[in-house]
Parts: sequence; structure tokens; C-alpha cells
Amino acid sequence: MSHCRGAADEPALAAQESPLSPCTVSGSSQMLLPGRGFVGGDGAMRTLLPEQLDESREASSVPWGIGLVVILASTVVAMSAVAQLWEDEWEVLLISLQGTSPFLHLGALAAVTMLSWIVAGQFARAERSSSQVTILGTFFTVVFALYLAPLTISSPCIMEKKDLGPKPTLIGHRGAPMLAPEHTLMSFRKALEQKLYGIQADVTISLDGVPFLMHDANLRRTTNVEQVFPELARRPASMLNWTVLQRLNAGQWFLKTDPFWTASSLSPSDHREAQNQSICSLDDLLELAKGNTTLLLNLREPPRDHPFRSSFVNITLETLLRSGFPQHQVMWLPNRQRPFVRKVAPGFQQMAGSKEAVASLRRGHIQWLNLRYTQVSGQELRDYASWNLSVNLYTVNAPWLFSLLWCTGVPSVTSDNSHTLSQVPSPLWIMPPDEYCLMWVTADLISFTLIIGIFVFQNYHLIRWRLGGIRSYNPEQIMLSAAVRRTSRDVSIMKEKLIFSEISDGVEVSDELSMCSDSSYDTYTNSTATPSGPRGGSSHTKTLTDQGGH
Repeated sequence: MSHCRGAADEPALAAQESPLSPCTVSGSSQMLLPGRGFVGGDGAMRTLLPEQLDESREASSVPWGIGLVVILASTVVAMSAVAQLWEDEWEVLLISLQGTSPFLHLGALAAVTMLSWIVAGQFARAERSSSQVTILGTFFTVVFALYLAPLTISSPCIMEKKDLGPKPTLIGHRGAPMLAPEHTLMSFRKALEQKLYGIQADVTISLDGVPFLMHDANLRRTTNVEQVFPELARRPASMLNWTVLQRLNAGQWFLKTDPFWTASSLSPSDHREAQNQSICSLDDLLELAKGNTTLLLNLREPPRDHPFRSSFVNITLETLLRSGFPQHQVMWLPNRQRPFVRKVAPGFQQMAGSKEAVASLRRGHIQWLNLRYTQVSGQELRDYASWNLSVNLYTVNAPWLFSLLWCTGVPSVTSDNSHTLSQVPSPLWIMPPDEYCLMWVTADLISFTLIIGIFVFQNYHLIRWRLGGIRSYNPEQIMLSAAVRRTSRDVSIMKEKLIFSEISDGVEVSDELSMCSDSSYDTYTNSTATPSGPRGGSSHTKTLTDQGGH
């Protein structure tokens, strides 16, 4: 009874057997031939049809094709989702690439060099020349594109150190909101302790006409109004009297929510002080900051039905002028009633919150532009400087971004993290163009040398076969190498040629079968076989010597 499936019964399975794998048929042996079939115990050559081999190869490649389609579809879906979620953040990504692209390039070179090990292995195992050309062409297209990528890199910090401008001045955004609750006296004191150029504050007005500091439309985020006056929680902050506003706590939320993950760094005394903060009025801020810093003021208009909506700007101006705060230290951002403001307070530094034509800015006597850091380019900064316009960018918290804007030439930034940025002595990195070119070329040469070495190492056997021929290979060597590179078309062809050459020289395999009884089994196993003669002989026989007397 046969214990090995034949090619006639299951050709597809026979085609997937390992090259030169033996099967036993009641004591006889069968030698499988790669790409063809096998030699039976009777010496007969049993072949597989080419169509059957192709079907087997195609079946094995189907899972790879499905996997590739799934990966591509997943990538498209993921990119679409990211594009929707980051619609307003793509410019931030581009800016971050300006600051990190030289180092990302080095990282990409290291990654593609390591990836070449896998690509070289796939190249060696590819069965068709067309597949090898595709693999090689695609990979080296990516590699050379990466080598030339620095030609498209434009980073402001690739510059001569002597061309670096002065450090941007810092304006505390609502005080020092990482060290204390925003828009509180504690927050403004922390900002003043850092010797900042200025403090930014948002001014609104209470129902009874008292200007106070608040960014949000209501009080839910920055006060305990939901616990003290739950019925007033959703009412606009400016629709409450100042006596009511003074009863609210404006510091507990900071310790509870820890918006910047900095509350744990507060000292015990700062912790107690933050817990007892209240809403700050404009009068309190002016008294604290007078003569110590510049104020960047933005006005939050009250609702339409507010009794002081039309006179809000006038009341704020009166508060400023009555306090005796130096006019030249006020940066006035609101665009509403600007001609009136210039007339009443000619010493204010007029600031616009959007980009406008130069002629319009000059008519409004604008001295400053207050823009988001993604809204202006290096060339625009240089143009504004030539027109005697200063630019303040908000909100800059990360040291790498601060360094990048420093290299770009930004004169001023608004920050929540002013206590950290004030300690930055110089840009995190700055590199002369000559040094960068040297680093770029050196990295490319090292990467290319390693990739070529990896390809040669991975394809050593294939190169040796093609250059040295197959004459020096015997069936034993082929059987050993087949375990490593059994999918290589070239290797399979060489194996077949060698095996068929042996068959054509007259290799015959004896298929003598002996049915022995249980009592004579040991005698049969001790029988000897006559080895095959030298290559080229007319016949090769295997005899069994009966030592049991039969």
C-alpha cells in the first residue's frame, strides 16, 4: 500500500513538495524533482504539467495580493480621516517639518538602509526577471529621491550664526497660565516676576459697567459658578453684576483640571494662593502692572442687549487713562472705533489682528500685527520689517517652535509657557549651510555603500551561480542550497538540469521489494546493498543478500 501521494493523483500537492524530498513506498524511494515531478521507485519519470505548476504558484501569490489591497485601502482611509481631523493643523505640520527636516532626512536614510536588507532578500527570491527589475527599480527610485530630498529642504535655522537676529520678546498670554489660573492677579504677578516684555489680557464689562478680565463668554470653565449659582452658569459673564462676579472662585478649577499638567509643580504656598483666586478687574491689573510692563489688550464685546454695549470702548479707555498707565506701554488690538481711540489716546501702540494691504495699515497708523504663527511666512516678515511693521505671533509654547521663529526673525511672541521660553539662551540648533551640505553628502555616501554591500551579500549565491556556472555543483550541494532558496527560479532550473543529466547517464534505481515474515525481519534489515558504480556505467544495481539461508 502506498504511503506517498503520486503526481497522477494529486499533482498540485506534488508540486508543492520540497525539492528532492524523498517519499517511501513500501520500502522503495521516490525522488521529487523541483518544477517537474519525481522519479518513482521503478525509475520512471513522472512529470507535472506546466499549467499545474502555474496554478500552484498563482494560488500561493493570491494572499499577498489581497494583503496589499487591504493595506492600500487602509492607508487611503486613514489619510482621509487625518485630513479631516487635521484640516486646520496641516500648516503646523509643515512648520514642524521646517524645524526637523534635516534630522528626519538622516532618520529616513537610516530606515531605508535597514529596509534594503529585506528588499535584497526579496530580490534574490524573485522567480522572474521582471519581478527583480520591478523590485530593484522601485527601491532605488525611492532611495535616490531620498538622497536628493535636501534640495527641497528650506529651514530657517540653516544659516550663518552671524545672521541670527535678536531673541523674540515674550508676552505672557493671560499672565502666566501654566503657573497660576489665567486672568488672575496671581497669574499676572508670576508673569511680572519673569521680566517679560508684556502681558496679554482680554477685557469685557459687567452688567453694572465694571471692566474685568475674562476670555470665555461664560463662567463655567474658569469659576465655580455651577456650584454657587447654578442657575447663572450658562448666562454670559458680562450679564452679571460685579458684586456677583466677586463672589466666585477663579482658582479651584486650575488645581482640579490641571490644564497644562503643571499644578503638581506648585509649591504649597502657591497651591494655597491659587485655590483662593477671584476674578480680576481691569483696575487691579493696571495698578499691578503700571510702569513694570507693556499691556496687550483685546476687548470682548458684550451681548447686544447689554446696557453698556455702545459705550464699552469709552468706559475701558476712561479706566486706562484714569489709572495713569503710560500710553506708550499699551498695545491696542480692537479695531472698533480705532480713529476715536487714536484721538483720545494718541500714545497707544495700534495693533491689527489680521493681514491687510500696506496702504490700509498705514492709514490706520498700525505699528503691530498680531497673527497666529501659521499665518505668516519668512518673506512676509521681512516685508513687514521693511515697512516698519512689527509682528507678534501667538500662541507659541514649544521651545523648538520658539527657536524656529527666532531663526525666522520674528520680533515678538505670545506664550503660555513664557517661564520656559525665557530660559532659552539660543535656538535649539543652528547650522551653517556648508556644514549641512557636508553632512548631507556624507550621509548619502555611507547609506549607498551599505545598501550595495547588503545587496551583494544577500545575492552572493545567485551571483556565484551566474558567474561560475553550474559545473561545480553536484546533487548533494543542490539539496543543501535548496533548503535556503527553494523559491528561486534559477536555482530550480539548475537543480533540474543536474538531476536529468544524472538520469540520462543511466542512473537506475532498483525497486526490489521483499515480503518477509516476522521471524526473518531482522535478517532483512541486516542485508547489504551494492553501491552504484561510477558515472557513465551501463547499469547500477542494488542487491539484497539473504543471510538467513533463503
